[in-house]
Amino acid sequence: MSNRVVCQEASHARSWYTASGPQLNAQLEGWLSQVQSTKRPARAIIALYAGYTYCGSYAAHAYKQVDPSITWIISVGGPSHHVHSRRALFSADIYRIPPYDLHIDKKIYGELWKTGVFKRMSPQSDEDEHLLPYTAKAMESHKDAFAIVPILVEALSESKEQEFGKLFSKYLVDPSNLFVVSSDFCHWGQKFCYSYYDESQGEIYRSIEHLDKMGMKQLDPVSFGNYLKKHHKTICGRHPIGVLLNAITELQKNGMNMSFPFLNYAQLSQYRNWQDSSVSYAAGALTVHWAPDP
Repeated sequence: MSNRVVCQEASHARSWYTASGPQLNAQLEGWLSQVQSTKRPARAIIALYAGYTYCGSYAAHAYKQVDPSITWIISVGGPSHHVHSRRALFSADIYRIPPYDLHIDKKIYGELWKTGVFKRMSPQSDEDEHLLPYTAKAMESHKDAFAIVPILVEALSESKEQEFGKLFSKYLVDPSNLFVVSSDFCHWGQKFCYSYYDESQGEIYRSIEHLDKMGMKQLDPVSFGNYLKKHHKTICGRHPIGVLLNAITELQKNGMNMSFPFLNYAQLSQYRNWQDSSVSYAAGALTVHWAPDP
């Protein structure tokens, strides 16, 4: 386990969940208790990018696949709603969140910082994000035995996604590491400037679902990139997903056999007219198989 140094600077991740303390804890426990752990131990998950009020029950399908008994380091990657940067490491040493404080893994943080490709992001920049309470809840039974490395990844070219995939593959290969990637799977509607509609699918919500599930099958970086280009798809975490897919491809070159099923899919509402707006959620879990599937 890496040496964790508690320093003075701390970040207070606070929004995206309206409850706090016991109420938030009860919400998270309730959502997780309703889901089966069918894909443990997950090596990576795609969790949903929205407030817990909207996506908490769906995100549970991903977080339930985390096995806290073997997970030592959690790397959290995703875009920011508030700060624009291609790649950054959050500079706090402690994240003060419900249900308990999280600490940064200094060893991996130092290794990534020495690459020279990351910037530091102030703690204030991360205060309005939302991943960490759910991560903490999923790991609560071993809360003193893990650390995190929060990473911001967005606005990358395909070549940079490939470069970062190679960089992170050395951590993904370690079974004690978990990657949490934050993303929704579609923003549809006039206010999002995206209104793709395939009339052959019927109602608008069915067209959205068809397009979303098409993307959920494109689990190599080239196919996923082509899908995004063809449909101009509004997936807010498309760049961290691209990095993860490139990391997976890098390990597959060395003979590792993996599967990445999506365990849950939902739309906030079933929209039928052009004045509506829609957000889609998809929860996925990556597992590694040391022998080929039969």
